[in-house]
Amino acid sequence: MYWKDTYEFLNSNDIEYKWEGKYGAKGEKRQKKKKATPEQIKKQNQWKKEREVWRKIRWNFYEGDLWTTLTFPEGTRMSLQEIKKIMTNFWQNMRRAYKKRGKQLLWIMRIEIGKKGGIHIHIIINKIRGEPATSELIQRYWKKHGYVNFTPLYEDGDFRRLANYITKPLPDENEDGYEQLSLFTPEEKKECSTYSCSKNLVTKEPERKKYYRWTVRKIIKNGPEPTPGYYIDPESVVCGVNKYTGLSYLRYTEVRIKPLKRGDSG
Repeated sequence: MYWKDTYEFLNSNDIEYKWEGKYGAKGEKRQKKKKATPEQIKKQNQWKKEREVWRKIRWNFYEGDLWTTLTFPEGTRMSLQEIKKIMTNFWQNMRRAYKKRGKQLLWIMRIEIGKKGGIHIHIIINKIRGEPATSELIQRYWKKHGYVNFTPLYEDGDFRRLANYITKPLPDENEDGYEQLSLFTPEEKKECSTYSCSKNLVTKEPERKKYYRWTVRKIIKNGPEPTPGYYIDPESVVCGVNKYTGLSYLRYTEVRIKPLKRGDSG
């Protein structure tokens, strides 16, 4: 017996087959469990974080929304608490401006330490219509602190790259930027190693179906079938055996052939 979980987005679906409970499908021999190494656990947690953010982006943001970098003048040095206070005030101003137009402000943010020790902020923010434009609002409320760079979002591969960037781990000892981390306290490093987001972001539970007779082996042999109107991204197909449970799994992403735009219904 196994579950098929389907996570639905505007122009794609994530499909996951995973075995229910402690036992595999009928006829499947469970492989011996292995004790995960710290490195394996670290990679697994990183993958989960990337997947979580990738899904949040696809549920809440669209092509034309903004990937924005907020920077300070060169040589600026502030504590992380000072940065957080500035960002709290920035979000309050932005939220007030959006509310006046009857819109919700949606955002995902990552504070990053640059190679020279300077802090800058990356954000994904939803764009709204009207004057002043969203980009002008951001510049208005940030100009006294520094500079702004904008890039519009593109769904084709861009959302996943952004998720990887937002969740990337801090540099290791032999990587560029590691020396700059010594300028910050352990608490500040921890803050810079994760992302934050507005509390109103949409998240959804998957559509779950239970199957009794198929096995992952059969699905792999015949190839997974896409939903009508979609194609399977071949680079997204991942199958194997979970090192922690000893049970097999399969997951992939299917993409809508004729993409919809914001406001279109599926």
